[in-house]
Amino acid sequence: MADGNWKIGPSIERVAVLVDGDNINAMHAEQVRCAGRRLGRVDVTRVYAAANIKSDWLTTPGYRVMHAGSGKNAADILLCIDAMELALTSGIENFVIATSDGDFSHVAQRLRERGLHVHGMGEAKSPQSFRLACTTFTVLKTARCSVATPVAKPPTPVAKPPAPVAKSSQPDVSELDRNIKAMIACHSVKGGGMRLQDLALKMCQAHGTRISTLSEKNWRAYLAKRPNLYVLDPRGPNATVRLHSKAFASASA
Repeated sequence: MADGNWKIGPSIERVAVLVDGDNINAMHAEQVRCAGRRLGRVDVTRVYAAANIKSDWLTTPGYRVMHAGSGKNAADILLCIDAMELALTSGIENFVIATSDGDFSHVAQRLRERGLHVHGMGEAKSPQSFRLACTTFTVLKTARCSVATPVAKPPTPVAKPPAPVAKSSQPDVSELDRNIKAMIACHSVKGGGMRLQDLALKMCQAHGTRISTLSEKNWRAYLAKRPNLYVLDPRGPNATVRLHSKAFASASA
């Protein structure tokens, strides 16, 4: 299904986020949770894995770890049981199932047959059987939060600098700006924006963005340089950033 084919419904609809922890890396935790918030109120957030095996999921905040043991397909079976139980007894109307395993096609189809919305999320290797079993599907991004190691480059001949080119007073809208826009929109409540310190953490978790590697060196400097896109609060521990009312009007998001 197309990534943009999201369900639009009342924000009071309940959502369950279920993650196959044996199959999906914890680096995707925030992206998966954000997908759930786009569907409604996330009341259940669970990751299924063997708690006796070292995993980053065990220390990922916001997720309840469901210990499935180390038996073959144990996590898969427990996730499917919980999904059906939530559908039948808890009034959950929307499910986010994060896995790249085609065996979850069956539970996705059963949930949809009950009139429930199933948003699948998985890596690019996810089979068509699971993608098409879901109402909608999103391919997880693979960027990691890491610092690039500088690589020495051989010297290049000095060339005559080209004639200066007139620049716009505002920087062009980049892929980073589009990711920032989506992140602020996801976490903004009633247009109140998103705290700067939260933006730094979420952008690192979801996209591997480290602002210290850019010329501005910090988020306030980067955002302040683009007043046509962002509106900043004065400095302070709870300072927020909001999207400008006409932000991205001339560029497709």
